[in-house]
Amino acid sequence: MRSSYLFTSESVSEGHPDKVADQISDSIVDLFLSKDPEARVACETMTTTNRVVLAGEIRGHGIMDEDGNWAPGIREEIEAAVRGTVRKIGYEQDGFHWDRLDFANHLHPQSSDIAQGVDAGENKDEGAGDQGIMFGFACDETPELMPATLYYSHRILAEMAADRHSGRAPFLEPDAKSQVTLRFEDGQPAKATAVVVSTQHKPGYDRGEKQAELHAYVRQVVASVLPAELLGNETVYHINPTGSFEIGGPDGDAGITGRKIIVDTYGGAAPHGGGAFSGKDPTKVDRSAAYAARYLAKNIVAAGFARRCTIQLAYAIGVSKPLSLYVDTHGTGTVGDDQLEQAIGRIEKLGDLTPRGIRTHLQLNKPIYTATAAYGHFGRQADGDLFPWEKIDLVDELKAALAA
Repeated sequence: MRSSYLFTSESVSEGHPDKVADQISDSIVDLFLSKDPEARVACETMTTTNRVVLAGEIRGHGIMDEDGNWAPGIREEIEAAVRGTVRKIGYEQDGFHWDRLDFANHLHPQSSDIAQGVDAGENKDEGAGDQGIMFGFACDETPELMPATLYYSHRILAEMAADRHSGRAPFLEPDAKSQVTLRFEDGQPAKATAVVVSTQHKPGYDRGEKQAELHAYVRQVVASVLPAELLGNETVYHINPTGSFEIGGPDGDAGITGRKIIVDTYGGAAPHGGGAFSGKDPTKVDRSAAYAARYLAKNIVAAGFARRCTIQLAYAIGVSKPLSLYVDTHGTGTVGDDQLEQAIGRIEKLGDLTPRGIRTHLQLNKPIYTATAAYGHFGRQADGDLFPWEKIDLVDELKAALAA
C-alpha cells in the first residue's frame, strides 16, 4: 500500500436531486415498516421539475394485498410522506415545491416468484432478497473509523444544511455538493490540498459583496470542520466555480434513487458491490449485508486487529447463508486475515450472517432509514444515537473467537 498520495472524495447535500429521491424512497420504507415490520419494499423514486414519481414492488399487512388493493387511507399516507420529506428538506421554490409538485404512485405487489425465494417456509429459512456482493470498510483515519476525505466532505454539507435550517445562513438553498482532496503521508492525512463547494443560493449571491459573503461563509464552515493542521497555504478553495447556482435540485437536474452509492458508502476508498441501499427493506442484502459488513470491519479496527479492513459478503437469491466471506486488512493486520474470517464464523450472535440473523442482531426491522439517506450510511449517528451497525459491541466476541 502506498504511503504518500493524494485522494479525493465527494458528498452531496440532502437537497441534491438524487438525495431527494433517496430520502423519499426511505420515507416509504419507514412508513411501511411502521405498519408491518416484515413488509417487503423496493421503492424507486424519480424527481424532476415539480414532479415526483414512485415505482416498485411492495407487500405488507395494512398496506396492500396480493391483488394490488390498497389498505384504506394508505395512498394518502404515502403522498403525505412524500410531501413531508420534500418540505423538511426545504424546497419551496417555483420549480420544486412540496405543496405544488405533481405526484404519481406506481407501486405494485411484489412478484410471487421473488416472494417464494425470500420467505421462510417449513423446510427453509428466509432467503436473501437478491444475489449480489456487498462490502464493508473501516480505517483509523478518523475517530469514526471512516475515510477522512469522505467524512469531511459530509460534515461540510451537514453543517451548511444546519445553518440553512436554523436561519444562520439564509442565503443558502437546499442543493449543494462538496469535495475534499487530502495529501496522505505514511498512510495518514497530512494536508488538504483542495476543497470544492458548490451551493445553491438566493439571487444576487453570485457577484459583488454578496458573493464575497457567501465565499467567506463557506471558508468558515470548512475551517470549523477540518482540523486546523490540515489547512494551510497549499489548500486551494473552489467555491461555486461555475459562478451562479440559483437553479438547482430536481428543477435543475432529475434525481433517481440509488445513484449516489459511493457517497453513501466510503467515498471510493473501498469497493462497492453495485447495489443501492435506499428504498429497500432489510431482507434485501444489498442493504442489510452491507450494514453487517461495515459492522464487522469497524469492530475489527476498533479491536486493534487492523488499521484498515475490507470485508466482502456474497449471497444468492433465496439462499439463507452467504456464499463467501472475505477479509482483507491490507497488510495492516495484527492477526491473519484467514484467522479473522474463522473468528467471525464462530460468533453465534451473528446468526451465520443469514438475512434473518443480520436483521435480528442489528434490529433492522424498524423505521430508521430516512435518517440514513443523506450524509452517508456510515460513520455517524442520527437523533443522538448511533445506527446499530456503527456500534462497537463485538470487540470482546472477536477476541474470544480468536482465542478459541
